[in-house]
Amino acid sequence: MIKLNNIIILSGGFSEEAEVSKTSSLEIEKALKDEIENITIIDPVEFDSYSKMINKIKEIKPEIVFNGLHGAEGENGMIQSLLALEKIPFTGSGQRASAISMDKYISGILAKYDKIKIPKRRLIYKDHEYDYDSINKNIGFPMVIKPNDSGSSVGISIIKNKSEIERSIKFAYKYSEKVIIEQFIDGRELTVTILGNKALPVVEIIPKDGWYDYNNKYSKGNTIYKVPAKLTNEEVMIIQKQAMNIFYLFGCEVYGRVDFRYDGKEFYFLEVNTLPGMTKLSLTPMAAKEAGLGFKELLYKIIELSLNR
Repeated sequence: MIKLNNIIILSGGFSEEAEVSKTSSLEIEKALKDEIENITIIDPVEFDSYSKMINKIKEIKPEIVFNGLHGAEGENGMIQSLLALEKIPFTGSGQRASAISMDKYISGILAKYDKIKIPKRRLIYKDHEYDYDSINKNIGFPMVIKPNDSGSSVGISIIKNKSEIERSIKFAYKYSEKVIIEQFIDGRELTVTILGNKALPVVEIIPKDGWYDYNNKYSKGNTIYKVPAKLTNEEVMIIQKQAMNIFYLFGCEVYGRVDFRYDGKEFYFLEVNTLPGMTKLSLTPMAAKEAGLGFKELLYKIIELSLNR
Protein backbone atom coordinates (compact mmCIF):
# COMPACT_ATOMS: atom_id res chain seq x y z
CA MET A 1 0.00 0.00 0.00
CA ILE A 2 1.06 3.55 -0.71
CA LYS A 3 2.71 5.31 2.28
CA LEU A 4 1.09 8.56 3.45
CA ASN A 5 1.80 10.83 6.41
CA ASN A 6 -0.62 13.73 6.08
CA ILE A 7 -4.12 13.78 4.60
CA ILE A 8 -7.33 15.81 4.93
CA ILE A 9 -10.83 14.34 4.90
CA LEU A 10 -13.60 16.70 3.80
CA SER A 11 -16.73 16.00 5.84
CA GLY A 12 -20.22 17.38 6.42
CA GLY A 13 -20.89 20.39 4.23
CA PHE A 14 -24.11 22.25 3.51
CA SER A 15 -26.27 19.63 1.81
CA GLU A 16 -29.13 17.55 3.19
CA GLU A 17 -26.63 14.66 3.15
CA ALA A 18 -24.26 16.29 5.66
CA GLU A 19 -24.90 13.74 8.42
CA VAL A 20 -24.32 10.84 6.04
CA SER A 21 -21.10 12.52 4.92
CA LYS A 22 -19.94 12.82 8.53
CA THR A 23 -20.62 9.11 9.09
CA SER A 24 -18.71 8.20 5.92
CA SER A 25 -15.79 10.41 6.91
CA LEU A 26 -15.55 8.92 10.40
CA GLU A 27 -15.43 5.43 8.88
CA ILE A 28 -12.68 6.57 6.50
CA GLU A 29 -10.68 8.10 9.36
CA LYS A 30 -11.10 4.99 11.51
CA ALA A 31 -9.83 2.74 8.73
CA LEU A 32 -6.77 4.88 7.93
CA LYS A 33 -5.65 6.24 11.29
CA ASP A 34 -3.33 3.34 12.17
CA GLU A 35 -1.17 3.87 9.07
CA ILE A 36 -1.45 7.64 8.55
CA GLU A 37 0.01 9.81 11.30
CA ASN A 38 -1.79 13.08 10.52
CA ILE A 39 -5.46 13.00 9.50
CA THR A 40 -7.38 16.28 9.64
CA ILE A 41 -11.15 16.39 9.20
CA ILE A 42 -12.38 19.65 7.68
CA ASP A 43 -16.03 20.68 7.43
CA PRO A 44 -16.84 23.51 4.98
CA VAL A 45 -19.50 24.89 7.36
CA GLU A 46 -16.76 25.92 9.79
CA PHE A 47 -15.47 28.58 7.38
CA ASP A 48 -16.81 32.00 6.37
CA SER A 49 -15.87 31.34 2.76
CA TYR A 50 -14.45 28.64 0.54
CA SER A 51 -11.33 30.72 0.00
CA LYS A 52 -10.64 30.53 3.75
CA MET A 53 -11.19 26.79 3.68
CA ILE A 54 -8.76 26.42 0.77
CA ASN A 55 -6.21 28.57 2.61
CA LYS A 56 -6.51 26.25 5.62
CA ILE A 57 -5.97 23.22 3.40
CA LYS A 58 -2.89 24.87 1.88
CA GLU A 59 -1.50 25.56 5.37
CA ILE A 60 -1.81 21.87 6.27
CA LYS A 61 -0.17 20.81 2.97
CA PRO A 62 -1.84 17.39 2.69
CA GLU A 63 -0.56 14.74 0.34
CA ILE A 64 -4.17 14.31 -0.72
CA VAL A 65 -7.66 15.51 0.21
CA PHE A 66 -10.09 12.61 0.59
CA ASN A 67 -13.42 14.06 -0.46
CA GLY A 68 -15.99 12.56 1.91
CA LEU A 69 -18.70 15.12 1.09
CA HIS A 70 -22.03 14.08 -0.41
CA GLY A 71 -24.41 16.17 -2.51
CA ALA A 72 -24.50 19.91 -3.20
CA GLU A 73 -21.15 21.67 -3.57
CA GLY A 74 -19.19 18.59 -2.53
CA GLU A 75 -20.34 16.56 -5.50
CA ASN A 76 -21.34 19.07 -8.18
CA GLY A 77 -17.82 20.04 -9.22
CA MET A 78 -17.37 23.22 -7.20
CA ILE A 79 -15.00 21.82 -4.56
CA GLN A 80 -13.21 19.86 -7.28
CA SER A 81 -12.57 23.01 -9.31
CA LEU A 82 -11.26 24.93 -6.27
CA LEU A 83 -8.85 22.15 -5.35
CA ALA A 84 -7.72 21.68 -8.96
CA LEU A 85 -7.00 25.42 -9.34
CA GLU A 86 -4.67 25.22 -6.33
CA LYS A 87 -3.14 21.97 -7.62
CA ILE A 88 -4.18 20.15 -4.44
CA PRO A 89 -4.62 16.39 -5.10
CA PHE A 90 -8.09 15.06 -4.25
CA THR A 91 -9.98 11.80 -4.56
CA GLY A 92 -12.59 11.04 -7.17
CA SER A 93 -13.76 12.68 -10.38
CA GLY A 94 -12.91 16.17 -11.53
CA GLN A 95 -15.11 19.23 -11.95
CA ARG A 96 -16.66 18.46 -15.35
CA ALA A 97 -17.62 14.85 -14.67
CA SER A 98 -18.95 15.75 -11.21
CA ALA A 99 -21.17 18.50 -12.64
CA ILE A 100 -22.53 16.23 -15.39
CA SER A 101 -23.24 13.37 -13.00
CA MET A 102 -24.96 15.61 -10.45
CA ASP A 103 -27.42 16.85 -13.08
CA LYS A 104 -29.75 13.89 -13.47
CA TYR A 105 -31.54 15.27 -16.53
CA ILE A 106 -28.37 16.10 -18.49
CA SER A 107 -26.75 12.79 -17.53
CA GLY A 108 -29.86 10.97 -18.77
CA ILE A 109 -29.64 12.76 -22.13
CA LEU A 110 -26.00 11.71 -22.51
CA ALA A 111 -26.77 8.10 -21.60
CA LYS A 112 -29.63 8.03 -24.11
CA TYR A 113 -27.25 9.42 -26.75
CA ASP A 114 -25.06 6.37 -26.06
CA LYS A 115 -28.10 4.15 -26.75
CA ILE A 116 -28.61 3.27 -23.07
CA LYS A 117 -32.25 3.18 -22.02
CA ILE A 118 -33.60 5.72 -19.54
CA PRO A 119 -37.13 6.09 -18.12
CA LYS A 120 -39.47 8.53 -19.89
CA ARG A 121 -39.04 11.88 -18.18
CA ARG A 122 -39.76 15.59 -18.18
CA LEU A 123 -37.83 18.44 -16.57
CA ILE A 124 -39.78 21.28 -14.99
CA TYR A 125 -38.61 24.55 -13.47
CA LYS A 126 -39.76 26.34 -10.34
CA ASP A 127 -42.33 29.12 -10.93
CA HIS A 128 -42.98 27.99 -14.53
CA GLU A 129 -46.42 26.80 -15.61
CA TYR A 130 -46.85 23.36 -17.14
CA ASP A 131 -49.62 21.28 -18.65
CA TYR A 132 -49.73 18.50 -16.08
CA ASP A 133 -52.41 16.62 -18.03
CA SER A 134 -49.96 16.33 -20.91
CA ILE A 135 -47.22 15.16 -18.53
CA ASN A 136 -49.58 12.59 -17.01
CA LYS A 137 -50.44 11.29 -20.46
CA ASN A 138 -46.82 11.02 -21.61
CA ILE A 139 -45.29 9.65 -18.38
CA GLY A 140 -48.14 7.68 -16.82
CA PHE A 141 -48.56 6.22 -13.33
CA PRO A 142 -46.84 5.25 -11.18
CA MET A 143 -44.36 8.08 -11.61
CA VAL A 144 -41.30 9.35 -9.77
CA ILE A 145 -40.99 13.03 -8.86
CA LYS A 146 -37.51 14.05 -7.73
CA PRO A 147 -35.07 16.95 -7.47
CA ASN A 148 -32.74 17.18 -10.45
CA ASP A 149 -29.57 17.53 -8.39
CA SER A 150 -29.66 15.93 -4.97
CA GLY A 151 -28.81 12.48 -3.60
CA SER A 152 -29.62 9.93 -0.88
CA SER A 153 -33.24 9.83 -2.18
CA VAL A 154 -33.87 13.25 -0.58
CA GLY A 155 -37.00 14.96 -1.94
CA ILE A 156 -38.20 11.96 -3.94
CA SER A 157 -41.81 10.77 -4.16
CA ILE A 158 -43.24 7.75 -5.98
CA ILE A 159 -46.89 8.48 -6.71
CA LYS A 160 -49.80 6.51 -8.13
CA ASN A 161 -52.44 9.12 -8.95
CA LYS A 162 -52.95 12.70 -10.13
CA SER A 163 -54.00 14.03 -6.72
CA GLU A 164 -50.44 13.51 -5.39
CA ILE A 165 -48.62 15.44 -8.13
CA GLU A 166 -48.76 19.01 -6.84
CA ARG A 167 -47.73 18.08 -3.29
CA SER A 168 -44.85 15.93 -4.55
CA ILE A 169 -43.57 18.65 -6.88
CA LYS A 170 -43.60 21.21 -4.05
CA PHE A 171 -41.70 18.74 -1.89
CA ALA A 172 -39.04 18.22 -4.57
CA TYR A 173 -38.69 22.00 -5.09
CA LYS A 174 -37.48 22.28 -1.50
CA TYR A 175 -34.23 20.68 -2.67
CA SER A 176 -33.78 21.99 -6.21
CA GLU A 177 -34.97 24.70 -8.62
CA LYS A 178 -35.42 21.94 -11.22
CA VAL A 179 -37.55 18.82 -10.83
CA ILE A 180 -37.74 15.62 -12.88
CA ILE A 181 -41.06 13.87 -13.46
CA GLU A 182 -40.15 10.35 -14.49
CA GLN A 183 -41.68 7.02 -15.42
CA PHE A 184 -41.41 4.50 -12.58
CA ILE A 185 -39.74 1.34 -13.84
CA ASP A 186 -41.26 -1.64 -12.06
CA GLY A 187 -38.51 -4.14 -11.43
CA ARG A 188 -35.23 -4.68 -9.64
CA GLU A 189 -32.88 -2.02 -8.29
CA LEU A 190 -29.27 -2.71 -9.24
CA THR A 191 -26.03 -0.79 -8.89
CA VAL A 192 -22.54 -1.18 -10.32
CA THR A 193 -19.42 0.33 -8.75
CA ILE A 194 -16.57 1.26 -11.06
CA LEU A 195 -13.10 1.24 -9.51
CA GLY A 196 -10.33 2.36 -11.84
CA ASN A 197 -10.95 0.50 -15.09
CA LYS A 198 -12.92 -2.34 -13.54
CA ALA A 199 -16.62 -2.94 -12.84
CA LEU A 200 -17.12 -4.56 -9.42
CA PRO A 201 -19.80 -7.20 -8.69
CA VAL A 202 -23.39 -6.04 -9.15
CA VAL A 203 -25.37 -5.27 -5.98
CA GLU A 204 -29.14 -5.72 -5.80
CA ILE A 205 -31.09 -3.59 -3.34
CA ILE A 206 -34.34 -5.01 -1.89
CA PRO A 207 -36.10 -2.84 0.72
CA LYS A 208 -38.21 -4.91 3.12
CA ASP A 209 -40.96 -2.30 2.99
CA GLY A 210 -41.66 0.42 0.44
CA TRP A 211 -38.81 1.68 -1.71
CA TYR A 212 -35.14 2.58 -1.18
CA ASP A 213 -35.78 5.93 0.49
CA TYR A 214 -33.53 7.79 2.95
CA ASN A 215 -34.78 5.77 5.92
CA ASN A 216 -34.27 2.41 4.22
CA LYS A 217 -30.81 3.44 3.01
CA TYR A 218 -29.46 4.39 6.40
CA SER A 219 -31.40 2.22 8.88
CA LYS A 220 -29.81 -1.14 9.59
CA GLY A 221 -32.07 -4.10 8.86
CA ASN A 222 -34.51 -2.22 6.60
CA THR A 223 -33.01 -3.45 3.34
CA ILE A 224 -31.71 -6.74 1.96
CA TYR A 225 -28.57 -6.56 -0.21
CA LYS A 226 -27.67 -9.34 -2.60
CA VAL A 227 -23.99 -9.34 -3.56
CA PRO A 228 -23.53 -10.47 -6.22
CA ALA A 229 -27.00 -9.92 -7.63
CA LYS A 230 -28.66 -13.05 -8.99
CA LEU A 231 -28.24 -12.44 -12.71
CA THR A 232 -27.17 -14.55 -15.66
CA ASN A 233 -23.62 -14.14 -16.95
CA GLU A 234 -25.02 -12.33 -19.98
CA GLU A 235 -27.03 -9.91 -17.80
CA VAL A 236 -23.97 -9.17 -15.65
CA MET A 237 -21.91 -8.51 -18.77
CA ILE A 238 -24.55 -6.13 -20.18
CA ILE A 239 -25.08 -4.05 -17.04
CA GLN A 240 -21.37 -3.82 -16.23
CA LYS A 241 -20.59 -2.75 -19.81
CA GLN A 242 -23.32 -0.08 -19.68
CA ALA A 243 -21.99 1.17 -16.33
CA MET A 244 -18.44 1.39 -17.70
CA ASN A 245 -19.63 3.16 -20.86
CA ILE A 246 -21.53 5.75 -18.82
CA PHE A 247 -18.61 6.25 -16.42
CA TYR A 248 -16.21 7.03 -19.25
CA LEU A 249 -18.75 8.96 -21.33
CA PHE A 250 -19.23 11.40 -18.45
CA GLY A 251 -15.48 11.68 -17.96
CA CYS A 252 -15.55 10.13 -14.47
CA GLU A 253 -12.32 9.03 -12.84
CA VAL A 254 -11.07 6.78 -10.03
CA TYR A 255 -14.39 5.44 -8.72
CA GLY A 256 -18.13 5.93 -8.83
CA ARG A 257 -21.42 4.05 -8.68
CA VAL A 258 -23.94 3.70 -11.51
CA ASP A 259 -27.57 2.98 -10.58
CA PHE A 260 -30.13 1.12 -12.71
CA ARG A 261 -33.63 -0.34 -12.68
CA TYR A 262 -34.17 -3.66 -14.44
CA ASP A 263 -37.60 -4.76 -15.66
CA GLY A 264 -36.39 -8.22 -16.66
CA LYS A 265 -35.79 -7.20 -20.28
CA GLU A 266 -33.95 -3.87 -20.25
CA PHE A 267 -31.63 -2.03 -17.89
CA TYR A 268 -32.70 1.59 -17.34
CA PHE A 269 -30.00 4.03 -16.27
CA LEU A 270 -30.94 6.31 -13.35
CA GLU A 271 -27.85 8.21 -12.21
CA VAL A 272 -24.14 8.22 -11.39
CA ASN A 273 -22.91 8.81 -7.85
CA THR A 274 -19.36 10.20 -8.08
CA LEU A 275 -18.82 10.13 -4.30
CA PRO A 276 -20.45 6.90 -3.08
CA GLY A 277 -21.07 6.56 0.64
CA MET A 278 -18.56 4.85 2.89
CA THR A 279 -20.83 3.95 5.80
CA LYS A 280 -21.32 0.40 7.10
CA LEU A 281 -24.47 0.15 4.96
CA SER A 282 -22.95 1.65 1.80
CA LEU A 283 -23.05 -0.21 -1.50
CA THR A 284 -19.56 0.43 -2.85
CA PRO A 285 -17.75 -1.19 0.12
CA MET A 286 -20.12 -4.18 -0.25
CA ALA A 287 -19.19 -4.59 -3.92
CA ALA A 288 -15.49 -4.17 -3.14
CA LYS A 289 -15.66 -6.82 -0.42
CA GLU A 290 -17.25 -9.27 -2.85
CA ALA A 291 -14.37 -8.52 -5.24
CA GLY A 292 -11.86 -9.35 -2.49
CA LEU A 293 -11.05 -5.81 -1.35
CA GLY A 294 -11.45 -4.96 2.32
CA PHE A 295 -12.56 -1.48 3.34
CA LYS A 296 -9.02 -0.23 4.06
CA GLU A 297 -7.75 -1.67 0.78
CA LEU A 298 -10.61 0.03 -1.07
CA LEU A 299 -9.70 3.41 0.45
CA TYR A 300 -6.02 3.01 -0.41
CA LYS A 301 -6.94 1.98 -3.95
CA ILE A 302 -9.04 5.15 -4.31
CA ILE A 303 -6.14 7.25 -3.01
CA GLU A 304 -3.61 5.52 -5.25
CA LEU A 305 -5.76 5.91 -8.36
CA SER A 306 -6.39 9.58 -7.51
CA LEU A 307 -2.68 10.36 -7.05
CA ASN A 308 -1.70 8.56 -10.25
CA ARG A 309 -4.36 9.89 -12.60
